[in-house]
Amino acid sequence: MSTVSDYSLANQGFSALRTELNNILGAINTLNATTSAPGSKVAYSLWLDTTASTTPTLKYYDGAGWISLCTFNHSANTVNWLDNSVSVDVVGDTTPQLGGMLDVNGQAFGDGTLELLKFTETGSAVNEFTIANAATGAGPTLSSTGETNVDINITPKGSGKTVILGSMNDSISTTGKALVMGF
Repeated sequence: MSTVSDYSLANQGFSALRTELNNILGAINTLNATTSAPGSKVAYSLWLDTTASTTPTLKYYDGAGWISLCTFNHSANTVNWLDNSVSVDVVGDTTPQLGGMLDVNGQAFGDGTLELLKFTETGSAVNEFTIANAATGAGPTLSSTGETNVDINITPKGSGKTVILGSMNDSISTTGKALVMGF
């Protein structure tokens, strides 16, 4: 849909009025979707810049100039917000998905008052943990991945112990450098 030269209806005959009104309503209905900015703009006008036809850009006129808000990716059915200060509350999304790495910015996962998981990172790291779920009858896996032949290090705090619990209260624990097995 092309833009219209203005949103003002001229005195004219019925047929011409209907045509002009339909053109104005069509421009509004399609957010003035075209490759060039609408000539009739006022503060708060919206324009869908279709220069890139498969990823058009939604723009907002603030009274002085056009501000690009987001692009729409028609192939992926996604929206890319162009202002990095835009945040989304995912509370209502019961199945959020990551499209890349999650940067926790030194923060922890928790319930808002208690930390459940805390992450630190090494700038030159090449090894990491991989957590995999499993089908019925098999246990999930915590693996050391990255380089070949990589240990998993579990470090207690202070004089704390590393305790691995088994069934029937069986356990394996370490005290300092000694391995203590209780069965």
